[in-house]
Amino acid sequence: MSRLKERYDKEIIKLKEKYKRNIFSLPKLKKIVISMGLAKVIKEKDVLSQHIKELSMLSGQKPIICKAKKSIANFKLRKGMAVGLKVTLRKKRMYDFLDRFINIVSPRIKDFRGFKIKTEGRGNFTIGIEDQQVFPEINLDEVKRVQGMNISFITSSKNNEECIELMKIFGFPIKEVI
Repeated sequence: MSRLKERYDKEIIKLKEKYKRNIFSLPKLKKIVISMGLAKVIKEKDVLSQHIKELSMLSGQKPIICKAKKSIANFKLRKGMAVGLKVTLRKKRMYDFLDRFINIVSPRIKDFRGFKIKTEGRGNFTIGIEDQQVFPEINLDEVKRVQGMNISFITSSKNNEECIELMKIFGFPIKEVI
């Protein structure tokens, strides 16, 4: 069992006392979605395979190629062209990725003092990373261009307060607003 899963199981009792609800209705982490938008792939074909390799190394599974649904002439985009990559992590891989992200990757981000609270109102937490090179799995010699990514933490919480409380239980570095 993952360290964070064990930690959640121990700390769930505090959430039960705080919200005075059944254990099964308390917030929990459902999945983590990692996505990359690849606007430069249209011009450079080898970039797509490089980013597929990088995303599969840091997530532990092969990403899905997201394709354009419509043709847009101003962007030189045709229907069916690859425009992004996406990986959905669940269960053990999700907790392993979250553990690595909190303890290894977050401290490696330049000028890092915690993530700002960015929730959507329905209990999901999303952050953006500007550089994929903060992940230790990626070989810096093989990186040809810097690529950012979005990481969404999907929870079963009903509101932002429960989501933030859940992320604090996992030890997620959230910047406190004074």
